[in-house]
Amino acid sequence: MKIIALHSDFIEITPKKKAIKGADKVDKKSLKFKECLVVLSAAQTKDESNPNSVAKNLSKHVEDIAGQVNTKNIVLYPYVHLVSDPSNPKVAKEILNKADKLLKKKFKVNQAPFGWYKQFNIKCKGHPLSELSREFGPEGEEKEESKALEAEKTLKSYWYVLDKKGKLSKINIKNNKIEGFNFSKYKNLEKFAIHEISKGRTPGKEPKHIELMKKLNLIRYEGASDPGNLSFLPNGRLVKALLEEKVSKDMHEYGAMEVETPLMYDLDHPTLKSYLNRFPARQYTVKSPNNRLFLRFAACFGQFLMASDSIISYKHLPLRLYELTRYSFRAEQRGELAGLRRLRAFTMPDCHAFCADEKQAKEELLRRLDVAMKEESEIGLDVPGDLELGIRVTKDFWKKNKDFLLKLVKKWNKPAIVEMWDKQFFYFIFKYELNFVDSLDKAAALTTDQIDVNNAKTYDITYVDKNSKKKNPLILHLSPSGAIERVIYALLEKAAMSKNPVLPLWLSPTQVRICPVSDKFTKDANKLADKIEKEHIRVDVDDRIESIGKKVSDAQKEFIPFVIVYGDKEKKGTKLPIRSRETNKINKMTLEQFVKRIKKETSDKPFRGLALPRNISKRPTFS
Repeated sequence: MKIIALHSDFIEITPKKKAIKGADKVDKKSLKFKECLVVLSAAQTKDESNPNSVAKNLSKHVEDIAGQVNTKNIVLYPYVHLVSDPSNPKVAKEILNKADKLLKKKFKVNQAPFGWYKQFNIKCKGHPLSELSREFGPEGEEKEESKALEAEKTLKSYWYVLDKKGKLSKINIKNNKIEGFNFSKYKNLEKFAIHEISKGRTPGKEPKHIELMKKLNLIRYEGASDPGNLSFLPNGRLVKALLEEKVSKDMHEYGAMEVETPLMYDLDHPTLKSYLNRFPARQYTVKSPNNRLFLRFAACFGQFLMASDSIISYKHLPLRLYELTRYSFRAEQRGELAGLRRLRAFTMPDCHAFCADEKQAKEELLRRLDVAMKEESEIGLDVPGDLELGIRVTKDFWKKNKDFLLKLVKKWNKPAIVEMWDKQFFYFIFKYELNFVDSLDKAAALTTDQIDVNNAKTYDITYVDKNSKKKNPLILHLSPSGAIERVIYALLEKAAMSKNPVLPLWLSPTQVRICPVSDKFTKDANKLADKIEKEHIRVDVDDRIESIGKKVSDAQKEFIPFVIVYGDKEKKGTKLPIRSRETNKINKMTLEQFVKRIKKETSDKPFRGLALPRNISKRPTFS
């Protein structure tokens, strides 16, 4: 913000014509203020990041100058012509109003009409301090808003392993080794514990899935966008779409009502502000013609506002709302970005359940864990083998709910890492995560769920109980699969650590490739492909003029699950030679047997046709 402070004998102001739509409502009569400090001010674009801070700084500077010139009368005069990068008018007015309120504690304050073309006459006193200028920004207040983040960094955690018998073993890292529990049978859990306790979020070197996402022509970096915003090529979009369809279908079956809410919200919305201040460094802000907006980093905002405006009875609980956010945005730090593991724009399945009380919340949470475990298993991960359970909890919740936590671990069927806090700091008192440990021994949370005890009050979400009294529900936050991009990361990392890497059959962009031994069999190969395609199986034909060895080799590099070499024998015979990438063996079977084999594994999953032309010679080369 820039200001010019003029110690004046008087200023006379006459509004002439409205300059903006949201101008003050005033009579077009002259206003005269005597013996005053006239403060011409102009807010800048940078001030939009923190109007509260700018208003405080404005009031401090004005108070300082007024003290120097010994006056108690202040006139705040909006004068946009001081700057070349003016802020949104709404922000400028907000700053003036807040500064006005702060200054009125010590001064008599008036404001010139905002949003008008004005005529004014002013008589400046002309002494050495009568004309002063200042320039400042929103600095200072950020420190106050980041107190929550600083407190989080200093929050003391105690780490434990909780086993299936209910034994809680305290653990810690000493000399780069973890002590307090025998991890000999749980090596991945040990890696997960080290990752969590050390809080080592940066990958160190490139994760293996990045090479695979490029090699398989699934996903590419987009240099024209902000880092952490990726482009999905046709095959990558196919994989992502199938995952989205599956998660949404399963959420419908669970009983969640699907909604869609805005991508961006008012940065100055009174209800949202307290929630936002926990993530000031992670926000994307957007300037619109009328408002300062932020891009959502979760579906919570829209769903909570929706619930707040709804009439809810105890009979409706647990009430489940679901949204597949394409996209949520978090301005993650550059060093934290790692392919698909950590992004700045991601697709998050977000399901909130509003529960009457803690008893209902715990029952619902256990049910949702079943849903999540089934989800991860059907996606293509070994549950619980490929994942590790992390629990975050307050000490009070642990003391009162040991039986519940033991039920959770028994359902999981192997030990879990527990992070415990002395007191509640976050909006939740309990949270669990299903984590995948990758080829670099880094962990990433897929499924998460938590018991939120604060936001129903913050958003004024209520339900009417049996006695016709209004109460705030507890809120569960479930991402049944985790961010869709992160699921792809886990599947690619798992493939990279496998002997014969392959994607799950239902997600493979091409499930079957037919390789004619020469171009004279291409027509018959396409006829065979017609029959397979009718069975809702993605099949393509390598019709290039290449050796059969080259064709089979390329199919292997593309992780094609099944390859059929087609020649004279196959044309005349009744059985096909089916090469499996997973087993690296060739089995002969009839077309009917082969189709049945694929259907057994994929019939309960979503299906989409090929994302690329069937004949490989017709495909462009993506880079």
